[in-house]
Amino acid sequence: MKINLALDRLPDFGHGRGRAPNTAGPEHRGTIHAGATDLDAIDAAFEEARAGRMPERPIVELTLPSAVDGTLAPPGRHVASLFVQWCPHEAPANAWPGLRETIFERACAVLDEVAPGFSESIVHREVLAPPDLESLFGLTGGNLFHGAMTPDRLAMMRPVPGWSRYATPIDGLYLCGAGTHPGGGVMGACGRNAAREILRTTR
Repeated sequence: MKINLALDRLPDFGHGRGRAPNTAGPEHRGTIHAGATDLDAIDAAFEEARAGRMPERPIVELTLPSAVDGTLAPPGRHVASLFVQWCPHEAPANAWPGLRETIFERACAVLDEVAPGFSESIVHREVLAPPDLESLFGLTGGNLFHGAMTPDRLAMMRPVPGWSRYATPIDGLYLCGAGTHPGGGVMGACGRNAAREILRTTR
């Protein structure tokens, strides 16, 4: 799931001693992972989702873009971006309102553990479940990486065998998204590689 939040203050991770309240520190400028105490916790969350259930303790990846770029929110306010792992992508349509609420509450509970009061700082939220990500952005099954990042779907196997060099069987059509090598999470690499391939083959 993808959760976008508007906050009335920065999360307090307990590292701001001697700093003015609501002032960004180094702990706000990176990616924060919460909910995973060890590999068993990560595996448990995955297995729950694979069994069709929302994880009791989801893995949450939090970034605070406004801590780096102050133009993204009004003075004293902030925005937060959460990726929540994992979430079953198949459920009856009428179940999603409750499932969105469940995963939202569980993600916030995980963040409250590392930043007490995080939930109370939320002034607006957008919760995008797999069907939302699929209908809004064309992400099959809501997969942010355009396909699993597993060993059998990387390098020359991404997105499928025979298409790993960004070209497709359709003349002039190239792929450059997270479904291509090296996959999602490597900023710009897919597009750069595709552009290089286009230049190489069309000169």
